[in-house]
Amino acid sequence: MTYGFETLAIHAGQEPDARTGAVIPPIFQTSTYAQDAVGAPRQGYEYARSGNPTRDALQECLAALEGGRRGLAFASGLAAEDTLLRTVCRPGDHVVIPDDAYGGTYRLFAKVAERWGLTWTAARISDVDAVRAAATDRTRIIWVETPTNPLLNIADIAALAGLAREHDARLVVDNTFASPYLQQPIGLGADVVVHSTTKYVGGHSDVIGGALVVADPGLGDELAYHQNAMGAVNGPFDAWLTLRGVRTLGIRMDRHCDNAERIVAYLHSHPKVRRVYYPGLPEHPGHETAAKQMRRFGGMVSFSAAGGEEHAVEICNRARLFVLAESLGGVESLIEHPGRMTHASAAGSPLEVPADLVRLSVGIETADDLLADLEQALG
Repeated sequence: MTYGFETLAIHAGQEPDARTGAVIPPIFQTSTYAQDAVGAPRQGYEYARSGNPTRDALQECLAALEGGRRGLAFASGLAAEDTLLRTVCRPGDHVVIPDDAYGGTYRLFAKVAERWGLTWTAARISDVDAVRAAATDRTRIIWVETPTNPLLNIADIAALAGLAREHDARLVVDNTFASPYLQQPIGLGADVVVHSTTKYVGGHSDVIGGALVVADPGLGDELAYHQNAMGAVNGPFDAWLTLRGVRTLGIRMDRHCDNAERIVAYLHSHPKVRRVYYPGLPEHPGHETAAKQMRRFGGMVSFSAAGGEEHAVEICNRARLFVLAESLGGVESLIEHPGRMTHASAAGSPLEVPADLVRLSVGIETADDLLADLEQALG
């Protein structure tokens, strides 16, 4: 039987506990497991880095939500990315990344993977021809975020999946901003989906985590080997918290979108706002592509302050209900200055973000209260 998204979020990988009947999967807070005999671990569990029932429940649920064949959970989104790179790539290989990628992803490529011998090229992922021009015969991954962080550019997933196949490369889609509720890249041809589950998947700003979901079970086996060998797994309590957040993902995302749409309409006509970045705006580059591959347009909004960089910083400092903080995707609304905060590591690089940019993670509070806070912050 085929179930809907909300049903899978609540039930996939989450059968009542066989021993007690507990409706919610238990937290298996253990480092090791008693074995029935030498070489005969019970149900395959021998050591918690290698396997944990709470983590397995989360992994199964995430795979179901993304329409993938296997899911793997990690200690952070960057741990998931690093494991993926070192599984798929070898020294001398090449990766195409977005020219406005998340600062942490840029840092991983430029400061860590590059020293390991991996080369990369930044390209505008909303332009298939630009990505094609950046790809080489050594390209093993075309890496995209859609929407991107923080300019909310849109990649045509199906078109880039075709391009990746031309180069015998894999298309990797960071789906953190959209969440599996709004977008399912594997169904559009992506090979791997990446998440910082810290964000919308967990949804409550109380746990760090990451995940990979793959279309190919063979690649899933390779990643599972490296997950164990490299060891950057999340603990059982973190897995349990993330799974708790997943259960309400659908209804939370609808409210995030509702609030974001009202805020975009307000900012779009404000005299102290030069430009609004939001895929739901008809004039936004990639709007038609986003409408084709997303259920709705998400809870992330960026805008350029008309008064320049100092005005943008002032807006961030004046906000009260919008909390001045990094991260995103929680139930609470956040505001930040990407150039000085989340994307500071990209300063001076081709991925540097505009200095007048403000990024909002729109939460699920009462929309009128959020609008009033922006009114006073904009001055």
